[in-house]
Amino acid sequence: MPDKKPRDVRPTLAAVADRAGTSIPTVSKALRGGTDVAAATRERILRVASELGYTQPKDVASAAGTEPGPGLVDFVLASGESSWTNRALSGVEGAASDADLDVVITLVRPNSDWADRVLRRASCGTILAVVEPTLDQWRRLSEAGRPVVLLDPMVSPPRGVGSVGAMNWQGGRSAAEHLVELGHTRVAVIDVSDAYEYSRARLDGFRSVLAAAGLELAPVDHVHVGWERDAARVAAVSMLSRPGRPTAVFAITETLALGVYDAAAELKLSIPGDVSVVGFDDLPEAGWASPPMTTVQQPIAEMAASALRMLLRIGRSTTDSDGHAPREELATRLIVRRSTAPIEP
Repeated sequence: MPDKKPRDVRPTLAAVADRAGTSIPTVSKALRGGTDVAAATRERILRVASELGYTQPKDVASAAGTEPGPGLVDFVLASGESSWTNRALSGVEGAASDADLDVVITLVRPNSDWADRVLRRASCGTILAVVEPTLDQWRRLSEAGRPVVLLDPMVSPPRGVGSVGAMNWQGGRSAAEHLVELGHTRVAVIDVSDAYEYSRARLDGFRSVLAAAGLELAPVDHVHVGWERDAARVAAVSMLSRPGRPTAVFAITETLALGVYDAAAELKLSIPGDVSVVGFDDLPEAGWASPPMTTVQQPIAEMAASALRMLLRIGRSTTDSDGHAPREELATRLIVRRSTAPIEP
C-alpha cells in the first residue's frame, strides 16, 4: 500500500531516490522521460514516485516559463567578473555535468532580490558563493524547503546549512611562517573586514605565528580597506611612507596584494628588495604580477565541486543525525614565488 504521509508535505526527489535505491539525477532523468535510464530502473522509479505521491513541480516551472526543473541547480554569485568566479564556475559545472545537472547562474545585483529569482525555479538546491543572505532571504529559502550550501562562507552558516571553504586559519599561518623564516620582524596586514569569517581566520592564523615568535602586529600596521585594489594602494602608501615602515605585507586577498604592488611602484620601492608581499588565493593574476607573487593557494574549483556534491548528498534533508549541517574545509598551501625575500643582514 502507498505510504501515509502528513497532510501538505510534498515528497521530494531525494525521497524517491532513497526509496528506489538510485541517485537524484537518475530519478530526475526518468521522470523527465530521459532515454538513457534502464527500463527496469525507470519502472521502479515511476512506481515509487506514484506510491509516494510525488508530482513534478509544473506550477513553479510554468511561472518561470521553463520546463520542470529538478535537473537544475542554482549557483548564486556576488560577482561575475573575476578569476575567482571563473574557477568556481568551472568546479561547479564539472561536478554538475558528472551528475547530469544543468547550472543556472544568478548574480547578486543592487536593488534586485536574487532569492525571488531563485525561488521562481524548481531546482535541486542552491549554492551561494561569497554571498551573505538577509534574514528574510534565509527565511524564504527555508520555508520553500530549498537545500542550500555556502561556498567560501562569509559568516557562520545558520543551523542546518552546509558549507565548503578553505583552511583559512592554516593558510594565514603558513604566510606568517614564511615571512618569519625570512627574518621579517615588522610586518603589516591589509585586511578586508573583521566581519567576515574567512578574513578573521586568516588573520588569526597569521597572528598565532607572530605570537609564538615573540612578535606583535602593531595596530597601525593592520588596516581594513574593503574589497577595492585602490583602497589597498592608499593604505599601503601610508604604511610604507612611515619611519620604521614594515618590511613585509600580508594581504588577505590578491586584489589587495596588487594594491600593495601599486603603492610600491608609486613610492619607487622594490618588491621584494624593500618590501616583501604575500597574497591569498593563487589566481592567475598572482603569476602575472611583476614580480610573480608569493601567495597562499586555496583550491577554488575543488571547493566549488565539493559544494555541488554536498548539495546533492543532503537533498531536502539539511542536517545529519546529530542535527548539524556538514562542513568541509579543503587544504591550502603556500606558493613561493619572487615577491618575498630574506631581510638583508
